[in-house]
Amino acid sequence: MRLARDGAAVGILDLNLDDSQKVADEITAAGGKAIALQASVSDRAQVVDAFAKLRQAFGPVTILVNNAGITGFVPFKELTDEQWDKMLEVNLKGTFICTQVALPDMEAESWGRIVNISSSSAQTGAILMAHYSASKGAMVSLTRSLAQELGPLGITVNNIPPGSVMQTIMSEANKARFQIPEETLLQTVPVRRLGVPDDIAGACAWLVSEGAGYVTGQTIGVNGGRVVT
Repeated sequence: MRLARDGAAVGILDLNLDDSQKVADEITAAGGKAIALQASVSDRAQVVDAFAKLRQAFGPVTILVNNAGITGFVPFKELTDEQWDKMLEVNLKGTFICTQVALPDMEAESWGRIVNISSSSAQTGAILMAHYSASKGAMVSLTRSLAQELGPLGITVNNIPPGSVMQTIMSEANKARFQIPEETLLQTVPVRRLGVPDDIAGACAWLVSEGAGYVTGQTIGVNGGRVVT
């Protein structure tokens, strides 16, 4: 929605077409351009088909925000192969597939912006979330590698690890499992408020802009100043 307000024509990709259609309708009602797309990001054939529809509607894809993801809370010793594989399949392989499918357009235009949404748990780790943290940590390494490889092509690749961000589908669903009470967490954030999706959107909007063309391979912590390592 933020990128649409900034003038981008947006393809909204979701596993659930009804959900992406709601957002697309809201954008178009506000005068923006958007199309709803459906795919599992871990299924290359579905992603290829969705991107083909996006290109047909709006032309080359030169901005990509990889923000599809799942989470889970499991003690490490109880993690199954299936749980581990599913986490990496969506969070990491999905980023890999979507980036590869978008890349030809960016290369042809000699201009591209890729933003990967990881997690502050990639920097700090998280109890009961070894598989989630590992998948997000791998996104950070992927970002750095792609920045070096794609930079000569005019393509920047950066990473945002959100921290203490509420009002998302994932955060609201998992509130009861947070290791730190919200009141206590608030005291660890220097700006003394928790984040909201618009905070992440603002960072994305800058990273995909022309003005951020000399910024690549970076991890831009949007976390209210909370210290991470």
